[in-house]
Amino acid sequence: MNIHAQPAHATASLAEADRLMTVCNSCRYCEGLCAVFPAMEMRRAFSDGDLNYLANLCHSCGACFHDCQFSPPHEFDVNVPKTLAIVRNDSYRAYAWPRACAGLFDRNGLAISLIAAVSVAVFVAGFAAWHDPSVVFGVHTGPGAFYKLMPHDAMALLFGAAFAYALVALAMGVRNFWKDIGEPATTLAEPASLWQAIKDACSLRHLDGGGVGCMNEDEAPTDRRRLYHHMTFYGFMLCFAATSTATLYHYVLGMEAPYPVYDLPVVLGTVGGIGLLVGPAGLLHAKWLRNPVLMDGSRTGMDVAFLAMLFLTSLTGLLLLVLRATPAMGLMLALHLGVVFSLFVTMPYGKFVHGIYRFLALVRYARERRQIGGA
Repeated sequence: MNIHAQPAHATASLAEADRLMTVCNSCRYCEGLCAVFPAMEMRRAFSDGDLNYLANLCHSCGACFHDCQFSPPHEFDVNVPKTLAIVRNDSYRAYAWPRACAGLFDRNGLAISLIAAVSVAVFVAGFAAWHDPSVVFGVHTGPGAFYKLMPHDAMALLFGAAFAYALVALAMGVRNFWKDIGEPATTLAEPASLWQAIKDACSLRHLDGGGVGCMNEDEAPTDRRRLYHHMTFYGFMLCFAATSTATLYHYVLGMEAPYPVYDLPVVLGTVGGIGLLVGPAGLLHAKWLRNPVLMDGSRTGMDVAFLAMLFLTSLTGLLLLVLRATPAMGLMLALHLGVVFSLFVTMPYGKFVHGIYRFLALVRYARERRQIGGA
């Protein structure tokens, strides 16, 4: 079925993706299902960068597998969702910075994330208890209560450094991805492409199997994964807004945490926290039920780890809100800080980058569609 001489590829998964895109380009039955197939049709040959672009453009709805006349057990063995999932997971490691950390979380992401979270929690609680046990097990209320366990400047320095590291690592990964797919920097300055990508990403336009819904555990389409993705994303953004608002309160208004339950940082954090309980839990459940034939079964460490750490960040944060005026506040705060620290330092090496690369792929797709006059 090859209609062109395939170039040499860096990995066997990229070579397989090239083979499948060649077969799909000859058929084109699935061109109305999502963005991957129209983007594929704009090409006759596929570089590694093109295949990584298509893999990150894929929303893994599963519709093309069930619609394809060449899917297993056909001899052509066309399984686009699984192959692109493997390529996509490989791309997280290929673009990771620093490269020494690229494979660290590949298979043991959840274990490493939990160990890091518990280690930081034990250090914070143990350091405070060593100086004054009453700080850990006492009841602290009013402004500045959280800083009895750990001074604000020390907390800001530790978590500011972890967050800064995550930002630098993410920025380098984005640079590597953008360079590999061969897209000029000027594309990111095109308002029309950016706006279309924002609309597509915020609505998860391509996670609907061409309009009927996402196939997960069977051929029956549903919108559950889209709902859980929305709750995870918007829950995360509300929690980020809560943290940003609390930062303004502290440095601009001179108001120290914890804040009253009716105040804006608490309201935003509570609503966002509920989203980060339901969304990640739903996605983990959907992953558990998902038909294995659609998945990259060899690598689920950081997929699970990121969702689990989001869930635990929300859970410990909400429990801290409930228990903040009790003797359990010290230990709960230490645990929450440990989970947040672990989330920050592992973000650049797993599922979090999937959202960034997918958005950039949508920007490129919007630019290409506009150039050919597509919708």
